[in-house]
Amino acid sequence: MTDSFLPFCRPQITQGDIDAVVDVLRSGWITTGAKTAALEQAFCELTGAQHAVAVSSATAALHLYLVAQGIGVGDEVITPSLTWVSTVNLITLVGATPVFVDIDRDNLMVSAAAIERAITPRTKLIIPVHFAGAPLDLDPIRALAAQHNIALLEDTAHALGTLYKEIPIGRGADSMFSLQAIKNVTSAEGGVFVTDNEALAAHMRRLRFHGLGVDAYDRQSQGRNPQAEVIEPGFKYNLADMCSALALNQLQRLPEINARRAELAAHYLKLLDGFSQVTPLVPPSWAHRHAWHLFVVRIEGDDAPTTRNQFIEAMKARGIACGIHFRAVHAQKYYREQHTGAPLQLPNTDWNSARICSLPLFPDMSFADVERVVATMRSVLTPE
Repeated sequence: MTDSFLPFCRPQITQGDIDAVVDVLRSGWITTGAKTAALEQAFCELTGAQHAVAVSSATAALHLYLVAQGIGVGDEVITPSLTWVSTVNLITLVGATPVFVDIDRDNLMVSAAAIERAITPRTKLIIPVHFAGAPLDLDPIRALAAQHNIALLEDTAHALGTLYKEIPIGRGADSMFSLQAIKNVTSAEGGVFVTDNEALAAHMRRLRFHGLGVDAYDRQSQGRNPQAEVIEPGFKYNLADMCSALALNQLQRLPEINARRAELAAHYLKLLDGFSQVTPLVPPSWAHRHAWHLFVVRIEGDDAPTTRNQFIEAMKARGIACGIHFRAVHAQKYYREQHTGAPLQLPNTDWNSARICSLPLFPDMSFADVERVVATMRSVLTPE
C-alpha cells in the first residue's frame, strides 16, 4: 500500500470472490438457496457444531434466539456493557432487562466470578463476549450456566477461527458469528448461528422466514414450497445466496487471513513495546489461538477521553483511520437516561471505554503500513 489514506479496515476481495458472486447472479437463483445451505454446512465443519442457521446479521441471530427462547418482560440477561449496542438494544426491545457485569481490565472479557455475582432468580440468559479475536475462559462460564440452569449464548462475532484450549469457538455451545463487512470473513452483511440443539435450530430457521413451516429454500425440493403455512409469526432475516457465496469463498482462505492478521499484530506489538503512552490488550493466560479481528490499544494520560478522541482526530488528519470498540453501552444517551438507580459499579469498563482505540488491521496491509501507523502515533502522542 502507498502513503495515501489508510483505512481502519478493508475487506480482502479476490477475483475468486467476485467470480463466486457473479456465478450466483447468472444462476437464476440469487436469494436463499444452495449457497446458503453450503455456508451453513461449512460452519458446522469449521466449528464442530451440529447445526447452523445463516441469517442477515448477527443481530438478527440474537433477535431470533431471544424470541425462540421466550426471553421477555420480567427476565434478566447478563452481558458486559463493553460490547456492541445491538446486544443490549435487542434485550431491551424484547422487554427484558440487561444486567451489566464488569470486565477484566486487560483482556476486556467477563469472568465466571463476575457473572455469578450478578445472577438472580430472574436471570434467564447469559451473553458473554469473545473480544477482538481472543476467547473467553469458557470452562468456568459454561459450568456456571449449567449449574444454575441458565441459557448461555456466546457472542462469537469476533472469534471466527479462534481456538480455546485447542477447541474451535462455536463447538458445544449456542453461538452467533458475524459476517459484517469488517469481519475476518464477510458476506457484506450477514451472520451465522450455530448450536447442537436441533429443535432450537429448526425454530430459528422457521422464525427467520416469516414463521413458515418450510424454509425459504427447501433442501428436499431444491426450491420453494408454495403450500408452506405460517406456524407462528416470524421475521425476514434470511441470508441471500449472493452474500453466502462471498462468505463461502472467503471461508476457504480463513487460515491464511487469520495468519496474516497475526503477523501484522505481532509487528504492532514489537514496535509498541516500551511506548508508555500506549497499552495494548494483554492476551488471555489460558491456552488459545487468537483470530486478531481487532488490534486494540489503550491511550494513557490523565485526561484520557479527551486525549483518545484528540488522538483519533490527529491520526485521521495524518491519513490514518482508527476506531473505538466499544464505547460502553451504559454510557450511551438512552441507557444513561434510563438508569435511575445507584451508579453502576463497572470500574474496568469505564476505564477502558475512555481509553480504547482500534488501530488499522486487515490482511492486505503491509509491515510498512504498520510501521507508518506506529511512527505517526509517536509523532502525535510525543510531539517534539
